Amino acid sequence: QMELVESGGGSVQAGGSLRLSCVGSAYTISRYCMGWFRQAPGKEREGVAAINSAGQTNYADSVKDRFTISKDNTRGILYLQMNSLKPEDTAMYYCGAANLKPITLRRRDYTYWGQGTQVTVSS
Repeated sequence: QMELVESGGGSVQAGGSLRLSCVGSAYTISRYCMGWFRQAPGKEREGVAAINSAGQTNYADSVKDRFTISKDNTRGILYLQMNSLKPEDTAMYYCGAANLKPITLRRRDYTYWGQGTQVTVSS
């Protein structure tokens, strides 16, 4: 069974930073398209950032220029560096894996998920 484990969430004030980690396997992180998604209460899970096996990335407009997705293929770890955090970034953050090589931020394409890590940003 595929296992993805997120960590690094917490509570910060607006303007602060956090780095999330998602530990998987070297195979999954290197071969799959990996993504970060978030879900706030009462809202659907939305794509935040993704990186594919070729290292191509894309971001939701709401986080572009503030968040950076990266990965360590050898260690099997996916990262999300979050800077200039805003209260609207408050959500449960999930990492996911899509069995695709093209870059994608579509929730429907992701078949494996971690349990999530909470990010809370106060004003």
